[in-house]
Amino acid sequence: MTTRHARLWSIEDMWTTGRIKVDHAGCWLWTGWRDRDGYGRIRLCGRHGKTIGVHRLSYQAVHGEIPKGLVLDHLCRNKACVNPAHLEAVTDQTNILRGYGLAATNAQATTCPQGHPYDLFNTYTRPNGKRKCRACDRAAAKVRYYLEPRLIN
Repeated sequence: MTTRHARLWSIEDMWTTGRIKVDHAGCWLWTGWRDRDGYGRIRLCGRHGKTIGVHRLSYQAVHGEIPKGLVLDHLCRNKACVNPAHLEAVTDQTNILRGYGLAATNAQATTCPQGHPYDLFNTYTRPNGKRKCRACDRAAAKVRYYLEPRLIN
C-alpha cells in the first residue's frame, strides 16, 4: 500500500466511523457505498478522486501489495466483507473455479450428464480444456454409424 493510501485510509478509521459491522461468521461487512456487484468502494482524494475496492485496501493494509497477475478471492464468499483474514490473492482461474458460476459447477462435476464417471479411463480432455465422456462418445458414434445411409456400389 502506498503512503498516500495509508494516510487516507486505515482499518482503525473504518472501525471508528462505524462503516464496518461484524456478522456471525466473522465477516467485516462494509456498510458504506457498494458498487452494483456488491463490493464496497471508497473514493480517494476528494470528490473527483479514483474509487477503489475497500477489500483491496484492507488486504494491502495487512499483507502489503497484491502481487501482479493475482486477484483477491473472498474465502467467505461475501463480497461486502473487508476482513483481511477472509481474503486471499489467487489467480483469476482459481478464483473462478472456487465460485458458484457455470465454469466452477462444470469443473466440480464427477460424472457426465448420463451418469458415466469422469475418471482416467473414461475422460478425454479436448485441446480447449473441456472434458468429453468416452462412453457417450462411443454411443453417439454407434448411432451415427447405423443411422447414416450407406452408399451401395
